[in-house]
Amino acid sequence: MAELNSFVEYFRKKYGARLQKVVVDAGFTCPNRDGSKGVGGCSFCDNNAFHPNYCTPDKSLFQQIEEGIEFHTVRYRHAQRYIAYFQPYSNTYAPVDKLRELYATALSHPLIEGIVVGTRPDCIDEEKLDLLASIQEGVFDYDKYALHKPTPNKDALSGGLLNNGESGKKIVIVEYGIESCYNKTLERIGRGHNFEQARGAVELTASKGITQCAHFIFGLPGESLSMMQNEADIINTLPLTAVKFHQLQIIKGTRMEQEYRLHPEDFHYFSLDAYLDFMAEFISKLRADIFIDRFASEVPPRYLSSLQKSWGLIRYQELLAMLRQRLSGKL
Repeated sequence: MAELNSFVEYFRKKYGARLQKVVVDAGFTCPNRDGSKGVGGCSFCDNNAFHPNYCTPDKSLFQQIEEGIEFHTVRYRHAQRYIAYFQPYSNTYAPVDKLRELYATALSHPLIEGIVVGTRPDCIDEEKLDLLASIQEGVFDYDKYALHKPTPNKDALSGGLLNNGESGKKIVIVEYGIESCYNKTLERIGRGHNFEQARGAVELTASKGITQCAHFIFGLPGESLSMMQNEADIINTLPLTAVKFHQLQIIKGTRMEQEYRLHPEDFHYFSLDAYLDFMAEFISKLRADIFIDRFASEVPPRYLSSLQKSWGLIRYQELLAMLRQRLSGKL
């Protein structure tokens, strides 16, 4: 039977501790919102539906990190060290000088071991990747560029987890929103980039030795079950470390909600059981060295459209346990 290679366990084994993501909103936008490529974002998108309340751009990055750590200290009591997760919108969509300041500010916090940078494949280039590589390799002086100079934290673990504290190396992960391997789908949902651009970005990132994760959505309009299953073979050709999968959830007020209202026949809705079966089969096709960051999404019920059936109030850890049972043949 197939096994679930958890990205959480990857970090636990590599660094000897749980590394918890702390979401930060650095006030980015994206070319699909500011008129560069489009306005209003992708047809499925409402960023408010998937990031925590403590994470708002009116607060400084340092304040968001402090509040996020406090939040996770209660929720995940075994968390010791943290990674700043630049999640909302496209977090490389700015000049390199601006990116240097923002990343440095997050990295200056004594409990932050690294950064996860969520972005689009068309918002990356060699200069930005060289900046990220310098952070990963320990040759970036984040104290020089940080906008906030923290006071020493007596509770911080000395030296960090990387190389036993012998260098300034930090964890760097680039998380690309690819969403689909099919250009027809990408055009329909208004992504503003094609799959060839996504492949190019992933391959360039791999050439810099940077860990990367890619995000895909199952259930997008126009895609059949067989098309979605066939994406495993395409993903296997990409030099990815990890993947993140979500079932499509229709969010209130989005263009996709209007499209779903007019053409529900174009969408494949997954019941919970059907999605677990689908994912068990899909994971069995993935390369053995690809780790799974997430396989399903959780959206607060108040954001969900009444047009789509809900799975109810079920948390991700429950879903994960059910998937593991599926993979072991026990459910």
